[in-house]
Amino acid sequence: MIKLFVGLGNPGPEYEATRHNAGFWWIDALAREWKLNLVPERSYHGLAARANIGGQSIWLLEPQTFMNLSGKSVAALARFFKIAPEEILVAHDELDVVPGQVKLKFGGSHAGHNGLRDIHAQLGTGDYWRLRLGIGHPGVKSEVVNWVLKKPLKEQREAIEDAITRTLHAIPALVAGEMEKATLVIHTSKPPRPKPPRREPGDGGTPAAT
Repeated sequence: MIKLFVGLGNPGPEYEATRHNAGFWWIDALAREWKLNLVPERSYHGLAARANIGGQSIWLLEPQTFMNLSGKSVAALARFFKIAPEEILVAHDELDVVPGQVKLKFGGSHAGHNGLRDIHAQLGTGDYWRLRLGIGHPGVKSEVVNWVLKKPLKEQREAIEDAITRTLHAIPALVAGEMEKATLVIHTSKPPRPKPPRREPGDGGTPAAT
């Protein structure tokens, strides 16, 4: 079962709405769902909250170390409460998934993601769960840093938020350790089909400008 839910991002108002903070958005949504308040925990270098679900303590964590030192926060909490790597789920932004889609994955490489890279190093393994929140790719590798540190377009942010909301349906399965069921819920929750363009009367079928 998942005992520690982590969301990755960068602290501070200047980063709050940037693509790299999608993991924070996810934890914020889960905290609202469970009616929890994340509070500073110096011992774990982050904002944290604890829930009691079915008699089991479940932690929510947003490292405040900046992205490339995320593992310092994750490892500190996990070691203190003896949470194994396979009981950790890390929600993070994913370039290779389009906005509006989410993928659940266990293990594997960090694929160049600096937050995952440090978690790998601090835990000594990549054998933890990841919730890959699609933010899309700029199309050019040299633009990636600029891309993740900028705000998504309005329709992209809405698609990401909708996807986050849909993934919350998988939380009971994740907490129960029913990972196949959770995967099925997350991977079969498709984004709603876009509405057709609005048409003005007598415009010959040309979509109206919005």
